[in-house]
Amino acid sequence: MTSATTLSAALHGDHRERLMRVAREVSVAEGTRLFEEGRRADRFWIVRTGTVSLDLRVPGRRSPVIETLGHGELVGWSWHFPPYLWQLGGEATTPVRAWEFDADVVRELCARDPEFGRTVAVWVGKVVAHRLHAARIRLLDLYAPYGSGGLL
Repeated sequence: MTSATTLSAALHGDHRERLMRVAREVSVAEGTRLFEEGRRADRFWIVRTGTVSLDLRVPGRRSPVIETLGHGELVGWSWHFPPYLWQLGGEATTPVRAWEFDADVVRELCARDPEFGRTVAVWVGKVVAHRLHAARIRLLDLYAPYGSGGLL
């Protein structure tokens, strides 16, 4: 993922501090499923250490890994958009230490402060755009006759 989509690049100063005030430190064991595609998205994480793989259900096939996330990266964006259902699945591929956020609390912070809300929305939007592109490339690599043909 580009550095522009990590927490430190996306949220500066007061906005980052405001978000981190509602963070909770968690540890996740390797192999733990953090979320499943289609289920309720009620939280998200920022990776401190370790890696999380994102996967996508493909009917009749094993779920391919779309992307692997590491330090400073946002795990989960579906919490930000109604109907708040996970669009991908996620699993800890190594032991993970992360900051966990309650989606309702963060959405309330965004609603109370439009400038903060816009900053978070732009950050999450950049992440969504990046993940959509990554999913497209990965699925073409796996299933298209000649792969993705490289980046656009």
